[in-house]
Amino acid sequence: MAARRGNGDRRPTVLMVHGGCWQSSIADRRLMDWACADLRDAGFAVWNIDYRGVDRSGGGYPGTFRDVARAADLLRIHADDQRLDLSRIVAVGHSAGGHLALWLAARPRLPAGSPLATPDPLPIAHVVSLGGLPDLAAVEASPDNGCGTDVIARLVGDRPDRFADTSLPCLLPIGVGADLLNGREDRIVPARMAPAYAALARAAGDRVLLHETGDTGHVELISPGAGAWTMAVGLVRRAVAAR
Repeated sequence: MAARRGNGDRRPTVLMVHGGCWQSSIADRRLMDWACADLRDAGFAVWNIDYRGVDRSGGGYPGTFRDVARAADLLRIHADDQRLDLSRIVAVGHSAGGHLALWLAARPRLPAGSPLATPDPLPIAHVVSLGGLPDLAAVEASPDNGCGTDVIARLVGDRPDRFADTSLPCLLPIGVGADLLNGREDRIVPARMAPAYAALARAAGDRVLLHETGDTGHVELISPGAGAWTMAVGLVRRAVAAR
């Protein structure tokens, strides 16, 4: 079943953010090509963005975050010629991309003095985080996470209040609903992370729903044909339809 049209004949739009532990040597946007193709076949327009990881020149703080923000904001330039519906953009992020997708939704909450703050960030209506890592302090304190702990210092920089404009718990409430989908057999993201973040977000007033799927690791969350990915597409479809 194709996704229904948004405003007039404009296409519902998904903003896709790849993972890879915030490191370009592990993954770039090509990792999401199969998932993006499946979403396009389902009737969505997909904006698959890239960014410099902490292992590239200019990556880390603030470069990685500025890359993600600029890539998202460029979507406006193509909205008319591609007939894109930007009234209800759903951001989908996998792994580290789950953190960045939520961060994009939280940009209006960035402290005014932050180098990452911009006056008119692209509005995100909903986030679907697939095996995401939204709480950077929790990742840094968790040696059992598959990305390791050292990467966080490279991502947020050595500065006071380094999580204030980078980690989701410091930006709550973000005022944007989210679905957190995780696999029970995920060896990259510890099982406690999604429920812990959901509890913080709900306490702050955000609407966050948790979803778990069995016999599912980390990669299956973005693998067309896998039950977890089918569930993810359903969550996107529901978010687009919730007007």
